[in-house]
Amino acid sequence: MKNIEVAGKTFGEKELFLICGPCVIEEEKIMMDAAERIKKIAERLHLPLIFKSSFMKDNRSSVEYYQGPGLEKGLRLLEKIKTTFDMPVLSDVHYLSQVKPAAEVLDVIQIPAYLCMQTSLVTEAAKTGKPVNIKHGQFIAPENMIKPVQKVEHYGNKNIILTERGYTFGYNDLIVDPRSFYELNRIGYPVVFDITHCIRRYGIPSADPAGGTRQYLGPIARAGVAAGIDGIFVEAHPKACDALCDAASQLDIDQLEEFLKPLIEIHYTEKKYRK
Repeated sequence: MKNIEVAGKTFGEKELFLICGPCVIEEEKIMMDAAERIKKIAERLHLPLIFKSSFMKDNRSSVEYYQGPGLEKGLRLLEKIKTTFDMPVLSDVHYLSQVKPAAEVLDVIQIPAYLCMQTSLVTEAAKTGKPVNIKHGQFIAPENMIKPVQKVEHYGNKNIILTERGYTFGYNDLIVDPRSFYELNRIGYPVVFDITHCIRRYGIPSADPAGGTRQYLGPIARAGVAAGIDGIFVEAHPKACDALCDAASQLDIDQLEEFLKPLIEIHYTEKKYRK
């Protein structure tokens, strides 16, 4: 498994690392509060942290749902968070035109799961030289994630993260198959488990309490760490029930620290026996 460099720091199998933040960028006060609190938690737990929030959510199920502040305003706020709290930031891109301006601010460029096989988008991100987080599309087998990885490697970029978020099973359900972590690890880059997206109930508005199954967050996260992941991706909000996106699946920040503690213990045990 290769370690990667993000903003001059090493991320990989030695320590469990955390990708965390509100699902989508909201008003500045909420975002600054979230960033400050998440950083303090990560420092107390000695977790390397990448702050995540989307400047744009382009896969909302209705045009009436909040999509974020957009590229320019969103990047300005992410840059302020990055500078104020001295931590790397991550956001996702959906169009070729977003990649270059995003690379001027972001420390990690994320390719959404739905777009992981879009060659032009993946290669444009690769050409920036920035680390690229490729989310596993819920429509392809995990071993086939070698294909977008090779597209990034083709341009000499070896700073790659692979993120699992579940596989389509039946209608409106994503199921996490532990075999996926094995297959993704074989590709040779840090593997992250996105736990908050895999508990979404698609087809149900994310503000509806039935739109997420938070009761499964702990068991699924613990199982994923035991299966050999390197990082946890969890969307967290100062008041999750009022979040403008994925309110039913985000974690309240005041629950985050206790949620992460057993994952750190399990990771410590797992890495002793990792082959």
